[in-house]
Amino acid sequence: MLENENVSMTERVMELAMALGKRGESQALSLLCAAAVEELKGRLKPGLTPQDCGEVFPLGAAWLALAGLESVESGGVESFTAGDVTIRRGEGEFRRKALELQARQVMRPYLRDEGFAFKGVRT
Repeated sequence: MLENENVSMTERVMELAMALGKRGESQALSLLCAAAVEELKGRLKPGLTPQDCGEVFPLGAAWLALAGLESVESGGVESFTAGDVTIRRGEGEFRRKALELQARQVMRPYLRDEGFAFKGVRT
């Protein structure tokens, strides 16, 4: 992919992330959008480009970037008690997982299968 195409893809992802997340422009979101583009590009099936995925690619990357932002902002733990140990995760953790799931679901047809390996059967 050419550098200027990558920039325009990242800009499109940023626009979608700001709209979907109802957020303003920030350096953190911009960096997360660029990272999401690179992560998804690296997970595409052989021979596919982000452009082959149409609008699904920037949408998946936007959700992935928002999941990363949620992880940073929520901190993950809502409360912690030392006596009789209690740790509660905040709602941010659930939102992060939901956003990641949305990203994986829309990108599923275009991504390599990384969750299964068949090596053979002994006879």
